[in-house]
Amino acid sequence: MSTGFDATRLANTATSALRAYDPGHDLPALRKRFGAQIAELGSNENPLGPSPRALEAMRDALNESFRYPDPRGLALKTALAEHLRADVDQIALGNGSHELLMLLAQCFADAAHSIVYSQFGFAVFPIATAAAGAQHIRVTALAADHANAPYGHDLRAMANAIRSDTRLVYLANPNNPTGTWFDDAPLAAFLAGVPRNVLVVVDEAYHEYVDTPGLSTALNFAGQYPNLLVTRTFSKAYGLAGLRVGYLVAHPSVIAMIERLRESFNVNNVALAGAAAALADHEHLQRSREFNNGEREWLRNELQSRGYRCLPSQTNFLMIDRGCDASALEKHLFERGVIVRPMGGYGLPQTLRISVGSRDENERLLQVLP
Repeated sequence: MSTGFDATRLANTATSALRAYDPGHDLPALRKRFGAQIAELGSNENPLGPSPRALEAMRDALNESFRYPDPRGLALKTALAEHLRADVDQIALGNGSHELLMLLAQCFADAAHSIVYSQFGFAVFPIATAAAGAQHIRVTALAADHANAPYGHDLRAMANAIRSDTRLVYLANPNNPTGTWFDDAPLAAFLAGVPRNVLVVVDEAYHEYVDTPGLSTALNFAGQYPNLLVTRTFSKAYGLAGLRVGYLVAHPSVIAMIERLRESFNVNNVALAGAAAALADHEHLQRSREFNNGEREWLRNELQSRGYRCLPSQTNFLMIDRGCDASALEKHLFERGVIVRPMGGYGLPQTLRISVGSRDENERLLQVLP
């Protein structure tokens, strides 16, 4: 419909500068097209699915769907506080960690402030910066041939990029989309040099998959650095991507500010029940971790034996670097029902991100690779 009306001219400056988040391919349509033959390896989901205990809790919660959910999410917060050895007032819940990352920028930055993040870091970081109308400081990533973290965060350069007007630094560890990481020692050195009036946000969406001995969690430094914030999610290892539940662990004063802007009832009652039950099912989480980490190494070996360069990963996906434009390879896989994630939008057109799927999905990928 053309009426001559264009609301884009009415949008504020911060929103006008935004581009919509790119979710990738239209998966519902592709499921209809390919049916059971589809291999969904583009969204970093847990192919084992959620805990049976979580499924039961969600079914029970549906009986209360005519009621508003607990606006504080107190049962889940209490369970998380016990799990993390934190206090309830140190935890905020979000509609995925995406919402919380956005809220942090909106609460603590504006046009007078800058936000530091890494090239090839999580896509939400520049979106959150733009939405707040803050100044972008994008720091060049490590070189492609860096031994331990190709395309990863250059923490020294990020520390040097902090200015007097910097209010936030966004880190992702392990990082999406590269899968790379930095160990505890470099993080400790970084934190020691950051002014206390700069909030350091470490997104640990893939924390549960980590098995390298040098990396534990940024939460181990939280007692020493009250300006350190950690976000996590139930979308990955816990298999609850469809529910959208994330959480933030931070100093109570940070949480208090988030609560002022957080949407009321931002996490629904089914999601609250499912996440609490999933958190309590340690056996299912361990099965998911063991399956992913074993399958990740198997798939990496298989890809490398076929001549594909795989970046090191501590996540539930692998990034392959073709050294040339990877769009033809992505198209070849797509036409055969194998859905992976092209990385051109991140500025990495020579790479593809491939989720670790079920063994059947992974074998299908290998069968159709040229």
